[in-house]
Amino acid sequence: MKKPVITLDGPAGAGKSTVARLVAQRLGLRHLDTGAMYRAITWKAQKRGLRDPAAIADMAAQTVLIVEPERVTCDGVDVTRAIREPQVTAAIRVVADSPACRAQLVRMQREIGKEGGLVTEGRDQGSVVFPDAEFKFYIDASVDVRARRRHQEQGGDLDEIRRSIEKRDTEDRSRPVGALVKPPGAIVLDTSGLTLDEVVARILAAVGSP
Repeated sequence: MKKPVITLDGPAGAGKSTVARLVAQRLGLRHLDTGAMYRAITWKAQKRGLRDPAAIADMAAQTVLIVEPERVTCDGVDVTRAIREPQVTAAIRVVADSPACRAQLVRMQREIGKEGGLVTEGRDQGSVVFPDAEFKFYIDASVDVRARRRHQEQGGDLDEIRRSIEKRDTEDRSRPVGALVKPPGAIVLDTSGLTLDEVVARILAAVGSP
């Protein structure tokens, strides 16, 4: 029997990546960090000096990405650390906001998930990439909680982090393609008052796993 596709969407800082990774481990499924894919294409575009979205989309169509739990490779090059550099983060919108680039990334993601057995997270997984997924979740948390979590992880000025998250939320919800929405039929989980283990437990219960 084909294993399910489970999608987790939600705003930045809601804990999607950590939750998705743990759920995948518990269920024995693959975990796909779609954000790492966008970062890898952005990294490669920067290496080639490309800024035109059409040219980047053509490049993406010829790119081999492998996204594993602890390692990301782009055309055989380990880019796990490189794609988290500030210059990549600052330029990622060129890829994320381009319909042509997103089309290539969506194609890649669907290819990865075509056989099922996948826990995938992002902001358009249940709405665009896998609208027929067996289980869809929308992971949310208040801005204050997300800011505190990020502050605990990375340090920095708490107010500045909060403003950055609010700005990111506005941008993500207003993007021309792949905008952040609650996918139809998705189970909404507000994690503001929940521990990580409680969030994972609720998802496992919803998909029928002990």
